[in-house]
Amino acid sequence: MGGGDELTVLVNALRRDRRRDPRAGRREYSQAALELADRCERLLADGGASVVVPVLRKAVDRMTTALMYMDDSSGIVGTDLRHMMGLYARACAEAPPDPERLARWLAALSFDGPGWPEIRLAEFAPALGTRGLSELSVEVERCSAAAEPGSWGRLVASRDLREQLAEVSGDVDRHVAVLAEHLTSARQFHRIVVALRDAGRTAEAIDWGRRGLAEHGGEPQADRLRDLLVDLEIDAGDLAAAVALRRDDFERRPTVTAYRALLDTGRRCAADTGLAEWATTVLRTRVARQPAFADELLAVLLADGKADQAWEVGLRHFDVLFEGRLVQLLELRRRTHPGDVLAPYRKLIETRVLVTAGKRSYQAAVSLLRDLRAAHLAIGDAVGFSAYIGQLRTEHRRRPTFIAHLDAAGL
Repeated sequence: MGGGDELTVLVNALRRDRRRDPRAGRREYSQAALELADRCERLLADGGASVVVPVLRKAVDRMTTALMYMDDSSGIVGTDLRHMMGLYARACAEAPPDPERLARWLAALSFDGPGWPEIRLAEFAPALGTRGLSELSVEVERCSAAAEPGSWGRLVASRDLREQLAEVSGDVDRHVAVLAEHLTSARQFHRIVVALRDAGRTAEAIDWGRRGLAEHGGEPQADRLRDLLVDLEIDAGDLAAAVALRRDDFERRPTVTAYRALLDTGRRCAADTGLAEWATTVLRTRVARQPAFADELLAVLLADGKADQAWEVGLRHFDVLFEGRLVQLLELRRRTHPGDVLAPYRKLIETRVLVTAGKRSYQAAVSLLRDLRAAHLAIGDAVGFSAYIGQLRTEHRRRPTFIAHLDAAGL
């Protein structure tokens, strides 16, 4: 079989009957895509870009359609499609098709497609050239103007392609201006800061970063922007500003993650003196108002090796701590003060673990009981543990599955 015939067979395997069970044949489909991609990569390496360009274009189209009728909850075929799209862009760069037709295909895929695959315009820019990018700009404006009011998919497509066109233009001011049209999240500010930083315009990047945190500092996405701004402030020599960013963030949300970031920045700026004590005081004050933050205080104290203080906090706020944190605390205390953990272990088992029935709860209880037994044995109180197990067996005699778990564990 000739090379062309082989490629035809491979790409034909990517057809998908929409009437087929969406869950059937996913693995085989993925294997067919991988086999075609591997063959095309080898041809590209041998200088056969002109042969594989039309094949890869057909493969992308067929896989895009197939995913509309396939259950790809695992994401495997979607990953294969992204790889195929990247290969197509690479082949086009080596053997460019008509740039205007390529531009129209990209526009149609974005505006009229199902939402995949992702178009990375920077990968297609070499093949598009000036003519293709100009045509794509025209198509974007045309499709945007023709979009029905409230057409969210076309609005997103238009915004995405306009931003990517501005980016590949190399005009930083244009790129920033387009990104700034939709300052609705910290992520958008982050993209602006990155563009300015990469262009060497540090002062402007810092200004945009500060503005982004002022407007969206409470969003989860703001963490990346904050980290970037801290790096920029340090590189610019404004160490006090970098530390201030971390202090402000910790005061707003005193978590162990923010605490570690604060101390790390303090060390980088040679300004960590007193930061740990200040942060702990802030967190203790917050716990007094909002006991739910006790878990964060406990995590901070444990991270600093203040085991005794952590134990005191744990006992005071036992009922609001996460179960995993309590287990961590009890394990640490058991190693040095086994007599202290007997009552807390029992409380955890009785008031948190065994309040619900089920295999998972019983397994957790058995695990804790093993630790409790170790604590009893450490203080020479095997009799006390046996008495407690007898008490549990009596109280939960109507839970045969739990009793079976105790028997299987030798308890």
